[in-house]
Amino acid sequence: MGTIRNGFDVVGELGALRRYARVLTRDEADAEDLVHDALVRAYEKRGSFRSGGNLKGWLLAIVHNTFVSARRARLARQTREERSAELEPLHAEPAQDGAVRLDEVRRAFLQLPDEQREALHLVAIEGLSYQEAAAALDVPVGTLMSRIGRARAALRALDEAGPAAARTAGSPPKLRIVGGSDDGTD
Repeated sequence: MGTIRNGFDVVGELGALRRYARVLTRDEADAEDLVHDALVRAYEKRGSFRSGGNLKGWLLAIVHNTFVSARRARLARQTREERSAELEPLHAEPAQDGAVRLDEVRRAFLQLPDEQREALHLVAIEGLSYQEAAAALDVPVGTLMSRIGRARAALRALDEAGPAAARTAGSPPKLRIVGGSDDGTD
């Protein structure tokens, strides 16, 4: 990054940033990744740094916040994976039609736009209330409800298409774009 206007000398603070990152991560490679991510954030937020302020303290706070955010994300992912593992059947495989249908629903869910998938996951899978999910996503409750409604409509469209086994050979899946026409003349 080098020296940037008004005494914003990040290079001069790299030693302190690396030391603190090693304390947080306890791993040299992870510490380097943390410093890199923190410097990217610092560069993006450089406009919020007060000229004449404590650059070292500001950068160390960014390293700390970046570490905490990554740890929270890792723990949330781990919790989701553990909950998902609990849902796995322990003794019997599902019937072929059920497995195919579940795979279709899973693929359709994963193809939803990010905003819809995140909103539906928080409410339907994690069991958050609309208010809690809206707060987690930092959106108004009405926006969350709209995203969930669109996501559910897209998944219902899959349900209307029926299981893959019921489709005639060679016919395309009957998923339709919610909010548009099915004939592609939008």
